[in-house]
This record gives sequence, C-alpha cells and structure tokens, in this order.
Amino acid sequence: MKRILLSGLALIALVPAGQALAEPLSLERVFASPALTGPRPRVLKLSPDGRLATLLKSRASDRDRFDLWAVDTITGQSRMLVDSEKLASAGPLSEAERMNRERQRIADVKGITAYGWAPDGQRLLVPVDGDLWVAGVDGQVQRLTQTPETETDARLSPRGQYASFVRDGRLFVASLAGGAAREIAGEATPRVAWGVAEFIAQEELARFDGHWWSPDDGRIAVARVDETPVKQVTRAAIGADGTRLFTQAYPAAGTANALVTLWLMNPDGSGRTAIDLGNPADHYIARVAWAPDARTLYVQRLARDQTRLDIMAVDPATGAARVLHSETAKTWINLHNSFEALKDGSILWASEADGHRHLYRLAAGSDGRAGAVQLTRGRWAVDELVGVNEKDGRLWFTGFADSTLEKHVYALDFRKAKATPQRLTAPGGWHEAVMDKAGRRLIITSTTPSQPAQLWLADGQGKRLTWIEENRLDAGHPYAPYLANHVVPEFGTLTAADGQTMDWRLLRPKGPGPFPVLVQVYGGPHAHNVHKRFPAVIEQFLVQQGWAVFQLDNRGSNDRGKAFEDPIHRAMGGVEVADQLQALAWIKSQPWARADKIAVNGWSYGGYMVLKLLEAAPGQFAAGIAGAPVTRWELYDTAYTERYLGNPSVDAGPYQRSGALGDAARIKDPLLLIHGMADDNVVFENSLAMMTALQRAKAKFDLMVYPGATHATPGLEVHTWITRLQFLGRTVAPTGF
Repeated sequence: MKRILLSGLALIALVPAGQALAEPLSLERVFASPALTGPRPRVLKLSPDGRLATLLKSRASDRDRFDLWAVDTITGQSRMLVDSEKLASAGPLSEAERMNRERQRIADVKGITAYGWAPDGQRLLVPVDGDLWVAGVDGQVQRLTQTPETETDARLSPRGQYASFVRDGRLFVASLAGGAAREIAGEATPRVAWGVAEFIAQEELARFDGHWWSPDDGRIAVARVDETPVKQVTRAAIGADGTRLFTQAYPAAGTANALVTLWLMNPDGSGRTAIDLGNPADHYIARVAWAPDARTLYVQRLARDQTRLDIMAVDPATGAARVLHSETAKTWINLHNSFEALKDGSILWASEADGHRHLYRLAAGSDGRAGAVQLTRGRWAVDELVGVNEKDGRLWFTGFADSTLEKHVYALDFRKAKATPQRLTAPGGWHEAVMDKAGRRLIITSTTPSQPAQLWLADGQGKRLTWIEENRLDAGHPYAPYLANHVVPEFGTLTAADGQTMDWRLLRPKGPGPFPVLVQVYGGPHAHNVHKRFPAVIEQFLVQQGWAVFQLDNRGSNDRGKAFEDPIHRAMGGVEVADQLQALAWIKSQPWARADKIAVNGWSYGGYMVLKLLEAAPGQFAAGIAGAPVTRWELYDTAYTERYLGNPSVDAGPYQRSGALGDAARIKDPLLLIHGMADDNVVFENSLAMMTALQRAKAKFDLMVYPGATHATPGLEVHTWITRLQFLGRTVAPTGF
C-alpha cells in the first residue's frame, strides 16, 4: 500500500512555503462519508405554489443514502421531509428496480431515488424500496402500497386525483381519495408489459416514462411493450455465492427490437384506443407529451436508422395521428428534451438544422405542418430548454454561447426576431437549472474548478433570492482538511486534423516535474468531459500521488456541433484514436511530462478506446487500463450501435473495422482488463472475447473481475482504484516517482 498513501514527510515537500499544511488524501477517504465535495443534491424541484424547493440530499453518515428535504423559498430554512431509513424495508431490491437504477446510472443510490409533487403543493408521492408513500409538507407520511412485489414508474396525475404505477408489467391506478388500486392494463404473458419504457428507450433514448397523464386527468397515453420478437439471451450473473442465470430480452445490433405501441385510455381503463404510428418495427417512440389543453398528444417518432424524426399530433379521442414537423440528417439525429407545447398551439423546439443545436418556434399551419422560426443562432450549441413564461414571452435555457468549457443559464424573449440571449450566470463555471412551471423562479446549480456544487433559488433575472445549499468551503466543510493541496485544472486546446478545435484539461503536481501521466479517456459520443467544474476528488488524490492527469475531448464528443460529432459515423475507433494519439504526442513534448511513463485509463467506451489505442500505437503508452470495454460492437444494442455504425445485417463492414478483437495481437504494452461479471450493459462476453484473442496471441495481460458487479461496479470504487494503482506501480513507475 506504500504507493497508495503518501507519507506526511513526502507531503510537506509538496506544500509551498507559507501555505497551511493539508492532511494527506487517502484512497479510502476519497470514497468515504461524508462526501468530500459536500452534500450531493439530486432531483431538484419547485412546489406548484413556489413556496418550497425540494431535493434529495445525501447523509453525512452515508454518502449514497438520500432523504427528501425541503427549503422554504422565503425564509431559506431547510428541513427533512422524509427520512428514508424510517421507511426502508429490510429486503433486497427487486431485479426490475435494480435494473431501472442501472439504466438511470444511479445503481449506487440508496433510500429515495425519485418523488413527485401533487398540484395542491401539499403532498408528494415518494417511492421507497418498492412501495409507495404519500408525504405531506407537514411531515406526515402515509403508506399507499404494501405488497411483496415492487411498484415502479410511479407518478401523480396532473390534477392530483390519482397515482399510477406498474407492478409486474401491469399498469395500476389508485384514487388518492381512497380505495384499492385498480389494474387498467396488463396481459398474462411475461413478455408483454404496459406502462413502462422498454430497455432501448431507457438505455439509449433517455426516455424513462411509459405512461403519460393528460393535463385534465381525463386520459392516459400508455406504452405497450411486446418483447416477443427480441432475441432471448442467457446472462450469467456470476457472484461470490454462486452463478444466477437470467433470461434477458436483449436486442443486439441488427436483430429485432421490442414492438412498442401507444394506446389511449381513461383512468379506469375504459375507452381504450390504439394510436397508429406505423409499423413499430421500423421506428422508436422517442418522446411523448400533451398539449396544455389536453386536446393533442404529441409523439416524436424516430426512424430505426435514426436519420428521420417526426413530431406527430394525435387526436386523443380517435387516436388519429398526423405529421406536424420532420427533421432529417445524413448521419444521425440527436434526441433532446427541449420541447414545450404552448397554449397558442405553437411549439418551442430544438434542432441541429444549421449544424448546431438551436431553439426554434414551430407554428402549426393550416395544412397541419409546422413552419419554423429560429430563435437562437451562432457557432455554439444550446444544451436544454429550462423553462417558459408564455405570458411574458420569455424562455430560459442552458448552453455554450460563451465557451465550450462553461455551461451557462440564459434568458431570451422569444417574441422578438433575432433577440440576443441574456446570460444570467457568472463566468468561469458550469451551471445547471430547473424552473417552476410558471416560469418565475429557477433553482441554479453552479460549480467552478475551485468550488464544489452550490444551489440557490433565483428569480427570472438570475438574482439569488436564497441559498438552497451554499456548500461553503469553510472550516467545517469535509474538504477543508485537504483544501491547501487542491490543484486547479489547467485548460488548453489542440487542433484536429480537419482544423477543428479540441479542448483539454490537465491537473499536475506542484513543481516543475517531469511527472508520470495518466490519460483519462472516454472518447465516445454524447460525452462532454472537459469543463470548468470541480474536479473529481480521485483526481486530486492521483495528483498527490505524483501523477499528472490529462483528458481530451476528441472529435465525436458533443456540445460542439454536428461537424465535430459526425466524423465517427460508420467509423468508430478512427478519428477518436487519431485525436488521442495526437494529444499523446503533444504530452510527450511537454517539459512537465515523463515521456516514457504515460498510461491510459478508460471505462466502457473509454475501455474500448484503451484497447484501440494500444493496438494502434504499440510502445507509445507505458500501460493501459481497460474497464468494461466493448470489444465486439455486434454484442451491443440496436439503438446505440446502429446510430453510429449502421445495421450489421445490411452492412457488416463498419463493425469489422471498428471492433477491438481483430488487432488484439498488436497489443504489446502492459494491459489491465477490469469487468463486472454481472454486467448487462457491456456484457462480460466482451472481455471474455478479448481474453481469448490475447491468449491465442500469447500476449500477457492482467485481469480483475468482480463477482456480482454490474456495469457501474457500485460500492467497489476503492478496490478498483487499488487494483489500478498497484498495476501502475508494477508497470509504469516501479521505482517511485
């Protein structure tokens, strides 16, 4: 363990004269409770009357357990509304709930993971460990369900008359006035489910809803998911206490998807009407939303090849659908959540029609199709529509008009032609926001390279009204003992082969160096990792261990326009690898870097990139660590893989060129493979295939597998980093730094 913990004497040498001596970071403390970055608020919302801001906040004693808190927006006083430990059951999570959390990337979260406000602003629906509770703002909590089965996908109807939820693939509705919950949609076969989002929608389309209430509580749009056509695979979840076999419907690239259809029905299940969206095998249901007057249901239909997206208007009485607006692309269409149906019948919408994501207003014409008026413009990207005040003609959004390193909150008058967005947040950081439905108040989350996340309530001009979570770095903050050694990242740019600008981020120890370098790589699409946020504490630990930590957002990353993303189309593992190798050459030319001691570390797509880098440039890296890597894209799912590589049943060429197995024999540098043995995302078979290829090539490699662990390996962070650091100590820096 001597390479994992620095001695106090070694640290003294790192602290400049006159600066307070900081405690050394230990690997165990990095991942212990309380979190060193302070409270980790999740699921921020404003009550319908604007009086309370609510959030899920982690405990000081357990950084992964979240309780429901409320902050009075007038007084600023905070209090716990629901104590998750008091409501928690002793039993394990169901497989359905465990997989739901895996899809939402919250596999490590305990306690409360979601909640919803009732329209009266007096009650909230709170799921805890598979049962549902109704919590009052007065602190009183009432159980709504108590069954051995797990209730998932729970929500309150917009007018607060009902709660709906799914149990064993069947949709139930319960009146909040009392009485037993009633099943309104379900079938006997386990391969058909109602009211849920299918695997592909959750994992790749960021749609987690499977039923949608109309604003007047009169109708429900419900998804029916038929997995009969989907290939059944047997997944072995290899654990320490034995191997469990799961039969899972997994739509691998080029194979059949689930057949997903939409239906409309009344809250009691009567009046069921089918919506005709065409052959469900040819498209995905990407998004669903209601018009404010409940007279129209909007459905976004995405073609399976993802080059066409239609906004469809559905008559909730008859189920008849018509196309309002269509988007097309030569490569693929990026989905988003920037959709707002206004009372006047127009729609606020985001599009990449001019090469960058910008906001538009779609006005329905007499022919049933919508014309578009562009609201934002320029060589920068909108991130997401945050809120709308239709009465005042104002909207709020997050985006990158100032810098790709900084996300800001902006306001815009959408009634004025070519109005200039007004930035509401301070330069130098990364800002997120949520807003109340009235478009009056914002909850803003801000962080900088020197300040972990702070939350405050703001008015429509961005003026802070009260703190929700100040998270001040004072003497009582968990990070205070380590603050004197905090390293602020450096930022810069490199120019790609096609002339586009790529951002990089560097953390390095104090002093001239040279230092060994750990290149952190992801490299895949829909990633934005170089930004002005508070660095992960594990990176501060690595710097204290003597490592310089470098990361590049190569081409293929998002938030920089389609021209920056599109080079990976039908060519994964191409330009991303070239860009990372260009960065490697630049690092080797820097006086602070040990050119012979540069390692690369990545997980998931990043693990794939590590393998491709070692194959492309033998001898250039001192070592590589590939965590949960994709090695055969044919093993990955339809929506993600076909979006970028096409359908392998039509053209297998891109898959053969992009795979990591064919050149496995070229890997000559030290390699560590890490994988969870119950991973249902990048299945363990990917690493098994790479092991086989390396063994046949008589290539040496190190291996660490985790029994029972899924893709995120929750709870194993300390051990995974011990494994990495011991490997690096043997291969990159065997005699110390």
